[in-house]
Amino acid sequence: MISILILTKNEEADLPGCLASVSWSDDIHVFDSFSTDRTCEIARDVGATVTQRVFDGYATHRNAALQTLSFRNPWILILDADERVPDALRLEMVRRTASVGPEISAFRIRRKDYLLGKWLKHAQISPFYLRLVRPAQVHYEREINEVLVPHGPVEELSESFDHYPFSKGFAHWLDKHNRYSTMEALRWHEERRDGVEFSWKQAFFARDFSDRRWHQKGLFYRMPARPLLKFLYMFVVRRAFLDGSAGLTYSALQSIYEYFIVLKARELQK
Repeated sequence: MISILILTKNEEADLPGCLASVSWSDDIHVFDSFSTDRTCEIARDVGATVTQRVFDGYATHRNAALQTLSFRNPWILILDADERVPDALRLEMVRRTASVGPEISAFRIRRKDYLLGKWLKHAQISPFYLRLVRPAQVHYEREINEVLVPHGPVEELSESFDHYPFSKGFAHWLDKHNRYSTMEALRWHEERRDGVEFSWKQAFFARDFSDRRWHQKGLFYRMPARPLLKFLYMFVVRRAFLDGSAGLTYSALQSIYEYFIVLKARELQK
C-alpha cells in the first residue's frame, strides 16, 4: 500500500474531494500549517493523521513533513488539497511500486491542470512532477518554487492526476500569485546581486528536468518584454489557443503574473 501526504492551510473547501480520491490508502497524513477553518476537523473525521507545524518556508516545511512523520508504508504520494487521484493512477502506482528495486527513489507523474472545466493540455508549461517517493531518498531545495531532489534513479508513470488551481476562484489565484511574484522578484534580485550564472547548455541539455527549468528561468529573467514573450510562447508556440477560451485566459493570467515579477524586481533594484 501507499501512504498519502497532503499539505494544507485553510483547505476546508478542497480537502474533502482530495481525501475521497485517496480513501483507498491505509495511511493518510495531513500536514497542516495551523488552519483556522475546519480543515483539521475534516481530516480527522475520515481517520487521517493530522500534524500541525508553523509554516517557515516551502522547502523547509515540506522537508519537515518527510523527515518527521511516521509513515506506515515505504512509498508516499505527496498531494495538495486541490489535487485528485483517479483510480487508473492508483492501480498503476500499486503495480509499479511493487515491482521496482530499492534503488528507485521516486516516480514522475503528469499533472493535468483544469480551468473553466477544460484540461489545459497545451497551455500547461511544466506538467511533470516527482510526487510518488521514498521519503528517505528525496529532499526539497529552494524556498521559492521548491524542487524535489531524488537521491537515486527516477522512473515515470503513464497515468496522471488532476489539479484544480482555480477551485477557489480567480481572486484567490491572483492573490496567491501576487505573493509568489514577490518571492520570485526577491530571488531574482538576490541572484543578480550574487552574480549567479545560468547556462544555455544546461537549460536545454541538462539530464535533470528541474535543473533545465532552473537555468531556463534564470536566462528568461534576463530577457526584455518578458510578459509579452511569455504570452506568445504559451499561446502561439505551445498552441494554448487549442485549449480554447481556457487557454487564452490562462496565458493572459501567466503574463500578468510575469508582469508582477518585473515590476517588483525593478522596485527592488531601485
